[in-house]
Amino acid sequence: MYDVIVVGARVAGSPLAMLLARRGHDVLVVDRASFPSDTVSSHFMQQTGLARLREWGILDRALAGCPPFRNITLTYTGIEFDGFADPIDGFTETYAPRRTSFDAALVDAAREAGADVRENTAVEDLLWEGDRVVGIRAREGDGPAYEARARVVVGADGANSIVADKVGAEMYDRHPGGCFIYYSYFSGLDWTGAHHRTGFGHEQMGAWPTNDGLTLVATMARREKLRSYRRDVEDNVAGTISRCAPELVEELRDTGVREERWRPMVYPDNYYRRSAGAGWALVGDAGYHKDPFTGQGMSDALKHAGLLADRLHAGLSGEQDLEAALAAYVRERDERTHHTFRFTLAISELELSAEWDAIFRAAAASPEYTRKFFGMVAGGVPGEEFFAPDNLAWLFETTGMSPAPALAG
Repeated sequence: MYDVIVVGARVAGSPLAMLLARRGHDVLVVDRASFPSDTVSSHFMQQTGLARLREWGILDRALAGCPPFRNITLTYTGIEFDGFADPIDGFTETYAPRRTSFDAALVDAAREAGADVRENTAVEDLLWEGDRVVGIRAREGDGPAYEARARVVVGADGANSIVADKVGAEMYDRHPGGCFIYYSYFSGLDWTGAHHRTGFGHEQMGAWPTNDGLTLVATMARREKLRSYRRDVEDNVAGTISRCAPELVEELRDTGVREERWRPMVYPDNYYRRSAGAGWALVGDAGYHKDPFTGQGMSDALKHAGLLADRLHAGLSGEQDLEAALAAYVRERDERTHHTFRFTLAISELELSAEWDAIFRAAAASPEYTRKFFGMVAGGVPGEEFFAPDNLAWLFETTGMSPAPALAG
């Protein structure tokens, strides 16, 4: 009998298991993958996520072999931001680690903390007593199915969570995903910092350094272009980059060497899921997902794993009623992510409203607000601060620019 079973051992699941095991709880964590294992990901790790890794003592091992970057060039339909956020939690840099090494480091940390980690293990069903989840039925490889029981089962198994499916966790505040992405890894590129370039044709390119001297190069476009895009990915990628960042495409063609296959992904919807019930909870993309544009998915997974670990410990130790503790976790997660979720929805369609266009143009003209913009994207500046009416009034006054009519009124 375990205290907690965690289904999914990646960026949310292993840290949750590690934190609970460190507090003396009996934890089983299972994943269908065997690590090291890759997964589709933007890799972006914001400073707020780095702070959690440092706090837990696993920062260096999780980022081994990954270079930092300290400058971001972001263009959005003719508006250009170039710079970086002010220090967040003491960090003046950020990273984009490969998931093969990053996730394996998290799995090792959970195992070293005392969690029972079982790889190559697929969950087939949940166990119930009345309306309460009490365990899992799983199978390791081709072996026989077995059962494991716990006071709480946590789904940390991504957007297609089997735990969410089996408990019937409905979505709320759901909005369709707007884009698809193709990405791969290139050697031979000497592009400084990270690049996020959005053009006028509802398309975007991104690039940032990652492990082994490679640069992740990605292109994004609206879903309706997917069929034509996949017919000739190489040519379409070059076309997107030439339109979004023409100064980069020549080096890509002349010196860039693609080292791996193109990886496609159609973005899942943006959503919250009901993330707690009798004997179960959800964390990471299983419970909350937003467009990758702001690059906060991995950092949010770490932060919410820490939040859930605190609440589970309070419930399991008797400091708080267990179901009340889980409900508090969901409430706090939703409150803390509300403004980022709304901001991401506003920009993820690769087109700005008149109001957003006016704000972004003024912010790009202000060094202080440029730093504040990057701080908001990184999760260090609350959205309510960035968009506070008094702050926006100051921005438009100091830049001499005019707000959109709706804002002016």
